[in-house]
Amino acid sequence: MLPPIPFKYMLPLTGLAVSAFVFNTSEFMPIGLLTDISDSFGMTPAATGIMITVYAWVVGILSLPLMLATCRMELKRLLLLTLALFALGQAGSGLAVNFPMLMGARILVACAHSIFWSIAAPLATRLVTRTHQPFALSTIATGSSVAMIFGLPLGRVVGLALGWRMTFLVLAVISTLALLYLWRVFPSLTNNSTFSTRDLPALVRNPLVSGIFVLSVLFATAYFTTYSYIEPFLGTIAGFAPDAITWTLMVLGVCGFFGSVLFSRFYGRHRFPIFRAGLLGLLVALMCFLPSAAFMPSMIACCMLLGTISTLFNVTMQAELIRNCSLAAAPVAMSIFSGIFNVGIGGGTFIGGRLAAASLLPDIGFVGAAIAACAVLFGLLFYLPHARRQSKQEKVK
Repeated sequence: MLPPIPFKYMLPLTGLAVSAFVFNTSEFMPIGLLTDISDSFGMTPAATGIMITVYAWVVGILSLPLMLATCRMELKRLLLLTLALFALGQAGSGLAVNFPMLMGARILVACAHSIFWSIAAPLATRLVTRTHQPFALSTIATGSSVAMIFGLPLGRVVGLALGWRMTFLVLAVISTLALLYLWRVFPSLTNNSTFSTRDLPALVRNPLVSGIFVLSVLFATAYFTTYSYIEPFLGTIAGFAPDAITWTLMVLGVCGFFGSVLFSRFYGRHRFPIFRAGLLGLLVALMCFLPSAAFMPSMIACCMLLGTISTLFNVTMQAELIRNCSLAAAPVAMSIFSGIFNVGIGGGTFIGGRLAAASLLPDIGFVGAAIAACAVLFGLLFYLPHARRQSKQEKVK
């Protein structure tokens, strides 16, 4: 039994979890409102979906440059400035009167996203001892999962009832409140980073670090090829009513919370089985996506597995990354991870959009599964052997 985390550190961890909630809600909310946004601008869902792709690719491009530019800034100040930029972008999205204005505001939010997900996990682990790091990471993952449980579906409900713009404005208010809360409770953390661009080659040459980067882009591409167009898939292929789609997305998010609990309980003692379960679970869920659509309970079960695996393996990759790099390199490594993961999100959304435009929406699961199969092969044949060798060396020492 681990000793409890001091209350003074649970307060900032809670603030980080709430921030993760609003960031994840913002990133994926357009998925649940894609049809509504498209109709307001007289566009097709496939054309509007480019907004998700551009957002992800901006994060992918800017994560490392922005992290290197700010890596010597005092960490609390950097966190608060990131939230302020995020709130401004949300307000701009809610007030957008045309699609280019919405795209510009979303790019502003993407800049904040680039920094936040570079520092969130390292900040959480710095607040606690090493034995509590899995719990700290699972706390951040819980914030992301709650976004899938309540954020995305409630954003859809608010958007359908009051218009999608109101959903963005509500997020602007919540993020402002989170900023004020963290200003009061988050401790000042000295930033002793000595990392520079000269250290990048050594970081990337680490086979476990570079292996996580490869896995992240494959995993994200596979998952978002399917997930980015789950709303039109459930509506047109599975025949779900609008309310049923909302509830299915909520159930998927609940299972994301379950995935974070599994990680917190078992990663420390069963690191490699958890890793394998995440990889293989994604492949199985995507392979079953279209066959499950013929029967509502099986479709919901498939979405439940997808939600569990997405959170479980995402936080597992972050834990592996932090485990295999130095304290000084962790924020930069996480920024590269976030950037590459979002390249995968953009790639998956792009592939899903092209499939939808070509009337191949039923096949998004199979295409995602083909990419997931590449991730499984890479993980089992390259990453795990290197990780086992390093684990044995650590035990010898």
